[in-house]
Amino acid sequence: MRDHEPVPRRPGGRLTTKETAELLGVKPETVYAYVSRGLLSSRREPGGRGSTFEVEEVEALARRNRREAAGSPGSGSDLSVRTRITLIDKDRYFFRGVDAVELALRHPYEEVAEWLWTGRPAPGAAFSAPPDTVEVARRAVDALSEHASPADRLRVAAIAAAAEDPLRFDLSEEAVLSSARLLIPTLVAALPPALRTHEDDGPLAHRLWGRLTGRPADEASLRVLDTALALLADHDLAASTLAVRVAASARAHTYAAVSAGLGVLEGSLHGAASGLAHRMLLDVLDQGTAVPVIAGELRAGRRIPGLGHRLYPGEDPRARVLFSLLEDVPRAEPALLAARDVVATTARHTPLHANVDLALAVFTASSGMPATAGETIFAVARTAGWIAHALEEYGERPLRMRPSGHYVGPRPPRPLPE
Repeated sequence: MRDHEPVPRRPGGRLTTKETAELLGVKPETVYAYVSRGLLSSRREPGGRGSTFEVEEVEALARRNRREAAGSPGSGSDLSVRTRITLIDKDRYFFRGVDAVELALRHPYEEVAEWLWTGRPAPGAAFSAPPDTVEVARRAVDALSEHASPADRLRVAAIAAAAEDPLRFDLSEEAVLSSARLLIPTLVAALPPALRTHEDDGPLAHRLWGRLTGRPADEASLRVLDTALALLADHDLAASTLAVRVAASARAHTYAAVSAGLGVLEGSLHGAASGLAHRMLLDVLDQGTAVPVIAGELRAGRRIPGLGHRLYPGEDPRARVLFSLLEDVPRAEPALLAARDVVATTARHTPLHANVDLALAVFTASSGMPATAGETIFAVARTAGWIAHALEEYGERPLRMRPSGHYVGPRPPRPLPE
């Protein structure tokens, strides 16, 4: 319905559920989903069997939906998506209105994931996967080449886990949450162990540690890993998260939506930054100074990895927290000093703050992990956020993320090619 077309009014200026659905261009079930998320308020009329809605409120929501479908003019973005999950504001970010840094410092990753999914506290939350599902996922991952990337392994594990879940096409909140709680531990358990005495139960960070390094774990390092997972659980509509929402908009099941995110994460402009920073730090440690390393990167025409973030004009809050925690890890001191040398050397030309990729690189380089470990940590952590966004998208009108192409090719009709 266009803005200038009159809206049919019932006595008292209210609309029926059917009229509201028609005005919004959605199904009646979606109208009630709007109500449950606080986007619309309903009232049951005395003696009536259905709910009614205020015309002005419905019209305002319809206008907002149209603006978001077309993109926000002047915002520099081609697509605006309404979300209640993450807000990034200046140099802070929030998960469902709660400071994400404080949440990550006070709660383990599993509880942060549950908060993202449900908006409810979940003390003692724990994830476990059926042994049969883990075995299938492990066999699938073990069949890959030893040169497979972390995203390759995690994507194959997700597909294998999906094939073992007969309820994967059930997109109800209860079913999706059940899948989420078994998918994340399955992804970790399917990774090849690096530590002979690796854990298969207990906190997820403890299980992941034994897949990333052969060194024994210490409490300070485990706290860094668990906090990193919680901090990285979501970050608004990053490219991989948008891919997840597009898949969920098409009603792909949870495993498939996560696979879409993993596919985008493997792009060199999204998931590889911490690995590049890891290698750079090793070069700085080898050279004893950042000066020749930075000069070599710039001479090759490359950006210095681990510096600056377009969403944070100042310091990346995730990096600040991880650097602080890494100060309690004695073996991280050389890599910490190397990172500070990189920031100081680069600041002579451009004052850029360290971002979370550099902090992750300090952690992985000082923990005896491979350069790809940061990508693995990022992917496992972000799976929680991807599932939160998929859940949110399942409550929206299906296939709404369908931009129109602006055709600039030759005008038809043209003759068939010879």
